[in-house]
Order: sequence, then C-alpha cells, then structure tokens
Amino acid sequence: MLTRRTVKHTCLVAGNDVSPDQLARLDRLRKSRLAELTEFTGSEEIPWDVRRYPVLAALAPVMTSTEGEITYPGDPMCLYAALSVAVDHALRSASRGAGLNSPFSDLCPDWGTVPHRRNRLAADHSLRQWNPDDSVVDHTVFDPRVWDDRAEADFRAELRCRSPRVLLISTVSPGNRYALEMARVTKEELPHCLVVVGGRHIDETMRYLPGTDELVVEYSSPLRAIDDRRVGPVVDFLVAGEGHYALDLLLRAVSLAMDLDRGRADPTDIVDILDLLGRAGERIPGTSLICAITEDAVHAFPVRGPAFDLADLPSPYQGFAIRSRFPVFPLANGSPARTAHMTVSNACPYHCDFCSEAATVVGGLKRFGRDPAATAVERICEYISYGAEAAFFDDSIFWSGTFPQIRAFCDQLSTVRRAKCPDDLPPACRRWIVEDDDWRRLREFQFGAQVTVDLMTALHKEDDVRQVLAAMREAGCTYLYMGIESMATEVMQHVHKNVRRTADRPWKTKVRRALELILEAGIPVGSSVLFGLEGETRETIEETVQEVGLLIDDGLLGLASPNILTYHPATAITRAHGMADRLDYHSPQVENRPPYVYFEEAFPGVVSRRLTEEDIWFIHESTAKRWGTVRNSAVPEQRSTV
Repeated sequence: MLTRRTVKHTCLVAGNDVSPDQLARLDRLRKSRLAELTEFTGSEEIPWDVRRYPVLAALAPVMTSTEGEITYPGDPMCLYAALSVAVDHALRSASRGAGLNSPFSDLCPDWGTVPHRRNRLAADHSLRQWNPDDSVVDHTVFDPRVWDDRAEADFRAELRCRSPRVLLISTVSPGNRYALEMARVTKEELPHCLVVVGGRHIDETMRYLPGTDELVVEYSSPLRAIDDRRVGPVVDFLVAGEGHYALDLLLRAVSLAMDLDRGRADPTDIVDILDLLGRAGERIPGTSLICAITEDAVHAFPVRGPAFDLADLPSPYQGFAIRSRFPVFPLANGSPARTAHMTVSNACPYHCDFCSEAATVVGGLKRFGRDPAATAVERICEYISYGAEAAFFDDSIFWSGTFPQIRAFCDQLSTVRRAKCPDDLPPACRRWIVEDDDWRRLREFQFGAQVTVDLMTALHKEDDVRQVLAAMREAGCTYLYMGIESMATEVMQHVHKNVRRTADRPWKTKVRRALELILEAGIPVGSSVLFGLEGETRETIEETVQEVGLLIDDGLLGLASPNILTYHPATAITRAHGMADRLDYHSPQVENRPPYVYFEEAFPGVVSRRLTEEDIWFIHESTAKRWGTVRNSAVPEQRSTV
C-alpha cells in the first residue's frame, strides 16, 4: 500500500462521541475570526469583498485530440452535481453575510452569482474564459474537452487571471493523467493554490474499510502514485464516495484555516480544522472519504453519515447555464435542441464485470426517493425555465428499469405538458413556467434515456413494454439509447445484462426484437457496441460488425457507436485479467495515437487484453465501412504502408 507516508485518521461517523471541549474550541475559533474581520473592516457588517476568495473547478478531459471522432459534448454534469451542495451553501452564505448562522461563517469561496435569465438563454457551448466584469457561477468552471497545447495555454491564462485559492478537479480514469497535468500546471503557476481531486477515478481507487481502520489505495490512485513518487506532490486533497457534503465540509475547513490577510491556507492547518470539526461533532450525510496529503503522512477522514435522498440535493444547474445542444433532439428549424442532463439514480442495478457504473462498484443504488415522479417533473420544469428544450437522462437505465416508476413519471409529465394555463400546473411547477417561452418549450419538450435489451424483451411482458413505450412517447420521448455490447453468443454469455436467457432466444434475436418494439412506438434508437469483452475473438468481432450492419440495413438503428473495452480500476474484469496493479493512468508521456484515438477513453496499455492493436485497427476500419454514416465517427484514416 503506502510506503513513504503513515496514515492517520479521524472518523466522522454518526453516533461517535463528541468532545465538549473541542466543541467549545470550535465556537471560540469562529467567534475570534469574526471579531478579527470586524476589526479589520471597522464595520459590524463585513463586506463581501473582504470575505470572498476565488475558486476554480475543472473537468479533466479524456482525449488529446478530436481527430477522427465526432462527439456530442454535454455539460459536465458529474462536476455540477458534485459541486451542488458547496455552491448552494456558498451562495447562501454570500446572501446572508458573515455570521455563525451562515454555512461559511467568515471567509467564503466565491462562486460568483447565479446566472440571470438572459445569461442562460444566450449561453453557447464555447469554452468559458474568465471575465472580471461578468462574474457568474457558470464562469468558475474550466471545461476544455481535450488536453493539448492550446488547452494548456488556456488553462494557464485562466489561472493567472483568476488566481484561485482552490482548484477542484473531477476526473474519470482515462482523464486522470490530464487531471494530474492540470494539477502540475497549477502548482507551477500558483504554488499556494490548494488542489482537490475527486470524481469516478478517485471513487474507484481509494476507500476506507469500516471497522479495520484500513485505507485501501489502488495502484492507479493519485494518492499511491504520489506516495511512491511516480507523480510529483501536486495534489493536496482527494474526495471519494458520495462527495456532495464531503466537498462542502472540506471547503468550510479551508475557509476556517485560511489566513485572513493573505488568503492562503496550509494543508496541515486544514487537517487540524477537519480534525477539530470531527471531534466537535460535525456530522454530514452520506458515505465518503476525504484524504489529505502532507509531506510525511496521509490524513484520512472517513465519513459515515445518514443516508440522503438524491431528490433533496440542490439542483446541479442552479449556478450553471445549460449549454449542451444534442443533434438527436432536432428542433423544427433543424438545429439541435438545448439539452439538459437529468439523473434520478446514481448507479446501474446490473453488475456487468466491465462496468464502473454497477451498484456493486459504486457502493449501492441510490435514487430519487421523495415523491420521485413529481420531483423529477418539477426539476424538468426548472430546467425548461433555464432554457432547456430537451433533456437526456444520464441514468445507466431509465428509472432503474422499473416500469411503474417510468409510467408514473411519464403520466405526470404528459399532464403538465397538456396544461392550458398556470392554474392547471402543480404548484411546484407553476413557479418555473411563467414566461411565454417557458410554455412553448414545455409543450415542445423532448427527452431521451437509456434502456437495456433485457428490459425491452422481458418474457411474457410484451404488452407491458408496448404500454410503457407508448407512455414515454406521449410524454415527449424522442430518443432511446441502449448498449448492444456484442452480437456474439460466446461473448454475451458472460454479460450480466443478458439475464433472461433461453435456448430459443439468442441475444441477437432479443436485440432485434427490442429495436422493433421501440421503433413501433415511433422512437429512434442509438446504440453502443463494446469490443474486447470476455470471449472476444476476431470471429466474434466480425460477427458483431456484420450483425449490427444488418440492423442498420433494416432501419432499426439510427446511430451505432463502436467502443473498445477500457479497464476501470474497481471492476471485476480488471482483476480477472490481472490488470489491477498495471494500469497506467498517470504518465503524461503515454502516446495516444491511432487507432486508439478513434475510440473515446482508449489508450495503449489500458485496453482489453483480448484485443491486439491489429484488432483495434480492424474494428475501426470495418465498422466505418459496414456501418457507414450511422457510425458516429469520421471516415477512418488509412494506415501507412511505409
């Protein structure tokens, strides 16, 4: 595990004993800092300019080039969701002013102001650059999409202009090397800026075992890479798990530890504050882990708080404009609709061995629990008021594949869309749908979601499937996406999505029937195909390419996306293939070259051991030839014969 640093821990666990002495110490600290700020400003009401300090959030990209790849970039919803509590508490603290009744009692991270309606309706998908005259929350996120020389130059310029005290980076595994590069650049430009890294890669590579006081750190974790010096000391804190409240707690500790005059906070002082908060009884919801890296130690703060309802989290788009425009949702004039992202669950109920979204990897399935259908419809109305013309449900499976919940949501959304006047709307929706444009967008609203072949072909339930699809179409569903994965029986016998297996219904038959049922309902379908699963051979690759081609020939697929299996650190297939201690998700010098660049998230050394580089070239070229324009990528580059 860790070889150069000792591990120290303070458990933030609900029910643990609280020290009255530490609680009194925390109260004295807060009051003394307020008194010091009051003395500094000479006013009982401390001005916001004195309290605020700049922050910057970034989404680490997963590509070094867009060559040969057509992508539909969406909003960085994983980052927006992770920031939702911290942003909400900071906005409230800015509004209330300094004081013990504010989440941030004295100094406070400056996320700017909530975008005005005109900001939201005018937002496009260009990279936002800092503008000192237009400080809204939306401009505190750096979202480069690719990491290349231009992106690095833009990032350095952003750092110099904004001079953040804290940089928050969200990353998945294929983006981790670029997250570390962003951290390195930040330490070069701003040595005193605190770097915090979170996201799916951190979730998968760092966990605390309850009852054993053991910190488990995978080989590809930034924490372990820094400890054994594969990576320089460029990260100060890592947040894993259900990090919404944990990130907010960390930022509150940063604020309490920050010098009131210089606006700097030392990691060791922040560790002391986190320790003080824990011993003084600070308890937050969820299961998460905060780790601080100092010169000779790793300080672990495992959180075991009460479960929380996803529906009760602040809206992720509260501080951010909706910028995505997805071509799968065309408007009447042919332009792509402004598309919001929606999630009503955090994981997939299936447990396929290759998937990092499985509930067994994420740590459990969490969903909208409080009146889920009504809450989701209200959220849709909120996003429509922000300018959304469509929404895509990013859930692994729409409403976790539960037909009654799908029906309830669709019935309520249909009722709202048919409303003739405000009085016909539920009160929760009435507050959002107020302008003529809101009403127009509500009536014309479209949505899309992800489903599975198994869900659409449940035995003896075809009538139920038809009814659910009809309800979805009536509610505005105009696009569905599903993972075909492979068309080869030898491959799909290992995949958990293929649960309802019978000898007379092979997987390819189920795929075709699922597509027929969806298209009977008048809903176009896109799909993903994943090469490199267990049992993959050149013969199964050829079979899948041909069989998907036949589906395209018959008009059953409008989009087919070929993908290469990439190993995610916490998945079963990674362990089974002996890759857990070999994944290089940290070296910046790894050459991402053809044919890997034609597949999102694919890099040499982290793709399926069932595929050779020649196989990957074959997949790229044969899918482009057989699937034609239905494949979502450009014409393949011809290999040099020199």
